Amino acid sequence: MTPTCSPKRLVVAINQSARFGANKGVGDTMVERLRALGHDVVDLVEPTYKELIASATREIAKKPDALIVVGGDGMVNLGVNLVAGTGVPLGLIPAGTGNDMARSLGIPHEDQTAALDVLIEALNHPARVIDAGLVTDSAGETRWFGCMLSAGFDSIVNERANRMQHPKGASRYTIAMLLELVTLKPIQYKITHDGETFESGGMMMSVGNGISLGGGMKVTPTALLDDGLLDILVVGPLTRIQFLRIFPKVFAGTHIEDPRVRIIKAKKIRIEADGVVAYTDGERFAGLPIDIEVKPGALKVFAPPVVAAEPTAKTTAAAK
Repeated sequence: MTPTCSPKRLVVAINQSARFGANKGVGDTMVERLRALGHDVVDLVEPTYKELIASATREIAKKPDALIVVGGDGMVNLGVNLVAGTGVPLGLIPAGTGNDMARSLGIPHEDQTAALDVLIEALNHPARVIDAGLVTDSAGETRWFGCMLSAGFDSIVNERANRMQHPKGASRYTIAMLLELVTLKPIQYKITHDGETFESGGMMMSVGNGISLGGGMKVTPTALLDDGLLDILVVGPLTRIQFLRIFPKVFAGTHIEDPRVRIIKAKKIRIEADGVVAYTDGERFAGLPIDIEVKPGALKVFAPPVVAAEPTAKTTAAAK
């Protein structure tokens, strides 16, 4: 088979877990198909993330035509942090449980063969240019995110789940959520966005460049990847019953119709609160306070065009 575009030099970073279980062989199959199309493919499979980052960093320095990551949102975050600001485009083959960046980019997130078809077609066209978020902690350490930063109830659940030894798998997060619901109480936030500051109790706090987290929870459903803005979600104080009633609406994005939910669009954001850890694209980063800034055009991606979401009355440019 011959690609309709000129052969490209592609670096493929494969999560080891994409070689086992339901996703067994995804990375190897993809590499074989890309090579059959005439592309020069360097495939990277390392025993640890640290070694994978080191290998990928060396390859990125050679300015390949793309870095393609195979895995879940953790691999996406790895890829974003490797290529943001370098001009090297990022390609995604989602093979995780959440795949929220793929969802935001319009890449098939439950069918790796279809995702590869989309990638191959995208290689025929110039890479899309999208924004990214850059986060800085109190020690000056930085991290990029492509889709979502969370610093509320969901990050607290992640913290508990990460401390638990049993059970294994997705049920650990379900149990962690139920345990956290027992002691659920609002977090007191101080939020500064583009020079304006407000304080609020909150149950959920997310900053979205994309639309979802946690495998399709549309926490910032009106976010756009290329508008030069980030969407701040603040869910105000709720009782346990109120929280359980509003939480299912997040999967449809209809929670933003509730008067206790606020969406704010901003370029620069500072979030302060005690005892809360921020997660970027599902990966643990640092405790609050943190500073976040959108970097317009920082990422190039091989993906189909994004269909713009319809604006809603709940989306505002500043806090009310």
